[in-house]
Amino acid sequence: MAAAEMLGVLRSLLSLVLALVAAASASQAGELSREELVAKFSPPFVLGERDADLPIYPIFSTEGTQDRLVGYIFESADLAPIPGFSGTPPNLLITLGVEGTFQRVSVISQHEPVFVDGLGPEPLDRFVEQYAGKSLAQNVKVGPPGGGVPRDGANARIDGVAKATASVRIINESVLAAALAAARAKLGGGGLPHAAATVRPEKVTEDFAGLQKAGLVVHLKLTEGEVEKAFAGSEVAGTDPEALAHLNATFVDIHVAYLNIPTVGQNLLGPAQAAHLAERLDGGHALIVWMGGRWKPFGEAFVHGATPDMIALTQGRLALDLRDAVYDEPLALKDTPKAPFVILRIFGSAGFDPADPFKISFHVTRKKGQIYPVHVTRDFALDVHFPEKWFQREETDEVKGWRGLWKDRRRDLAVLGGALALLGGVLAFQPATMRRKRLVTGFRWGFLTFCLVVIGWIYQAQLSIVTLAGLVKSAIVTRDLTFLLWDPPSLVLWGVAIVTAVIWGRGTFCGWLCPFGALQELVERIARPIGLRQVRMPPSLDRRLRGLKFVVLAGFIAVAVFAPAKAEMAAEVEPFKTAITLVFQRAWPAVLYAGLLLVANLFVFKAFCRWFCPLGALMALLGLLRRFDWIARRVECGSPCRLCERRCRYGAIERSGAVQYSECFQCMECVVIYEDLKTCVPLVLAARSTKREENTR
Repeated sequence: MAAAEMLGVLRSLLSLVLALVAAASASQAGELSREELVAKFSPPFVLGERDADLPIYPIFSTEGTQDRLVGYIFESADLAPIPGFSGTPPNLLITLGVEGTFQRVSVISQHEPVFVDGLGPEPLDRFVEQYAGKSLAQNVKVGPPGGGVPRDGANARIDGVAKATASVRIINESVLAAALAAARAKLGGGGLPHAAATVRPEKVTEDFAGLQKAGLVVHLKLTEGEVEKAFAGSEVAGTDPEALAHLNATFVDIHVAYLNIPTVGQNLLGPAQAAHLAERLDGGHALIVWMGGRWKPFGEAFVHGATPDMIALTQGRLALDLRDAVYDEPLALKDTPKAPFVILRIFGSAGFDPADPFKISFHVTRKKGQIYPVHVTRDFALDVHFPEKWFQREETDEVKGWRGLWKDRRRDLAVLGGALALLGGVLAFQPATMRRKRLVTGFRWGFLTFCLVVIGWIYQAQLSIVTLAGLVKSAIVTRDLTFLLWDPPSLVLWGVAIVTAVIWGRGTFCGWLCPFGALQELVERIARPIGLRQVRMPPSLDRRLRGLKFVVLAGFIAVAVFAPAKAEMAAEVEPFKTAITLVFQRAWPAVLYAGLLLVANLFVFKAFCRWFCPLGALMALLGLLRRFDWIARRVECGSPCRLCERRCRYGAIERSGAVQYSECFQCMECVVIYEDLKTCVPLVLAARSTKREENTR
């Protein structure tokens, strides 16, 4: 296929994608109706009404005439729609007890390729059954399958599923993220694992002005006029004569600081008192609040040690309890605000994260009338967000999500990076690296073996058109590309494939980094002693057959957009899941299909890759971005010499001697011939001519 024709195909594909994306519409939400959920319970358990704000249903246990709240039920896709490898979030039905313990987790729907077919859904069903009895107060981590890892205690672990490591991590992240969201909304966050930041231990000596400059003290000042304006239009507007008489006077002047930071606590209280307060807090938090101005929220009616009525703290969707810490000692700094202060305590079990933004709201109430007074309240909020540099985070693997997976696979990534660097060096510095045929041949077969065994079977990093389905789904539905981050080796290979397509064309991936492509070449080489004769297709027929892969690619994109639930089935046109991901441990039709392709490869070299592979079509389209011809040619190539054309089993060299990079698999055989003084016909003839000239002298 000529470059102009391929550009036309590319434009047609892009038009198709844009048209289908514009025409398609979908939404990701919970799948079960209330009636379907009710059917899952039998007496004494009953399902309550849906929460007004979140798709969470309470579960009650009927005891006599009383209904006792025992838990909540919800779908993970409603609270934590984390995309899987198909781009669609798995949806789990989660039942959570009021104490934060998983009662049951079951699969509603999932589109993970390895579980849709391949291994089948049963291993995933068994996997999610392990959550029963685990608590959100534990760090639930996925361990190796049957690894004998600890199951209980603070670091509870559950067995993973072989050949589905990344998928079960996505499932685990979905379960925990949804359960935490529900728990923080309905259970108050008490005792739940929270990736809360801890303060850095460093202490800097500062005066109060220095603390303010460092962002460690936040400030809110309201004038009488601003407060009066907030009550405008209400029944109590204009009922405060003092405010009306002094509109520019200070109604309230508030300063807030977080005492757990050593630079704050030790400077304000002094080292001894700061240490004493830390002991009293017992893992909790303390805020110091100065309240200047006319308004006195801590007046004579306030009971020390109690929860203040006129001040509230909220973080995210959760309101946290504040208590007076009953602190009567003087402050160590002399330049603090000349106003009364109070230290408010936040208990450690509240799930408060001092590094995240939070709000302190002040309730100002006015009343009108004596017998039947009218009360009107206005809230004034102080937004607080202390600088991140004063905190540090010790994240669990589950809180880190995909970041933990990258850390766990850093050795694999180092090995893969080294191999890719070696391959890049060999390809970048040719023809110097191509002058010794035996070394080139040995390197190629060694690297193909590494690609099949390590990249494919061990690292499970076979690239697939399924990723394209995920990208299409993300563009239309989720707008979330984080599913790519759950498979680090594959993401690295995608990056390398795209970059090398721009530099060298399709061949780097298809010829060196595709495990199934490597398997085909290795099988063909092993079978050579049998003496099977390969068929060489006529060039005209070969060119027509090459266009089929673009038709397959376009068809797959159409399925991914119009019928995304069928995308996994459509992706079975690739034998990659059978031969590489599951190493032929599948139902017989899939094994037969992959086996037939390998057998066909013995007669027509890499027929699937050249004619039918949609991933190869995508790589060929990416190869259109290549801007230079890097395989050297001589004027004699094509006419009179056609040795490279006859030797190229991919049919990527035209009669003219030009290389068709969209079909070149970068085996480097023509480059070796080009550098071989004993094989390249122009070089051999030139050497003979030189020798004759020397003999005639």
